[in-house]
Amino acid sequence: MVRLIECVPNFSEGKNKDTIETIRNLIDKHKDITLLDFTPDTDHNRTDVTLIGSPEAVKAVALEIAFKCVELIDMNKHKGEHPRMGAIDVVPFIPITEVGMGECIQLANDFAKQFSEKTNVPCYLYEEAAKREDRRNLADVRRGEYEGLKAEIGKNPNKIPDYGPNKIHPTAGATAVGARFFLIAFNVNLGTTNIKIADEIAKAVRHSSGGYRYVKAKGFEIKDRGIVQLSINLTNYQKTSIFRVFETIKNEADRYGVPVIDSEIVGLVPLEALVDTTNHYLRLEKFNVDQVLEKRLLEIKK
Repeated sequence: MVRLIECVPNFSEGKNKDTIETIRNLIDKHKDITLLDFTPDTDHNRTDVTLIGSPEAVKAVALEIAFKCVELIDMNKHKGEHPRMGAIDVVPFIPITEVGMGECIQLANDFAKQFSEKTNVPCYLYEEAAKREDRRNLADVRRGEYEGLKAEIGKNPNKIPDYGPNKIHPTAGATAVGARFFLIAFNVNLGTTNIKIADEIAKAVRHSSGGYRYVKAKGFEIKDRGIVQLSINLTNYQKTSIFRVFETIKNEADRYGVPVIDSEIVGLVPLEALVDTTNHYLRLEKFNVDQVLEKRLLEIKK
């Protein structure tokens, strides 16, 4: 089988069309990787990119994206709903086929070293690549965001980066680089403008406040639509399923008399996660991914 990894760089720009188009064109020039998703979000002022290919090719393209972000994005002017601390905010490497987590951890280290040496952007390793247990959780690494890190780095010994100088980059901030299991980014929109309700429901489902083990969640205002949103990361869909989290959100929203308007998946989602959800809601018996027509057709083509 082909050796494949996935990389999901997130950069802190979702509004400036020139910047977004420049980075998209940079990616499109590379024929040795596949761009699976490119999703700018104006409310979060952030763009999620999903690349897949060989470890060497993906790392090279991720570095090009990161260098261009440092060149084009000024964090002193950035405002958005999503937590962030850098122009190129996070760069996770995910094993897909014939590549283990150990190799992705090494890729994360190599990326952080090369990137920080060329740009002087401090890098923090997270998830499986973390060198310190208190940096395993991305939310802990990014706590305080760009402004908070700018005030603390160089003064607080807990903010010393894993790679790069112990000071903030004047425009590009800092970057989190990691290796992790496949993550599902799942948003649920609520029919209210009350952000406190979204915050309370987020507390009910996220692990850090007593919720599901593999869930991170935060409430956001989506002012253009006059609603609030629960932005959720499912860090292990096999152990905490989409439908279980969604049902809990619906039940909690009912307590506040608030409707669930809709939900969305940002980027890609494994077929297995959707089949699990289908099994739950349709109460199917003994249904599995091998019964999905397109999956069988792909196997025939191979």
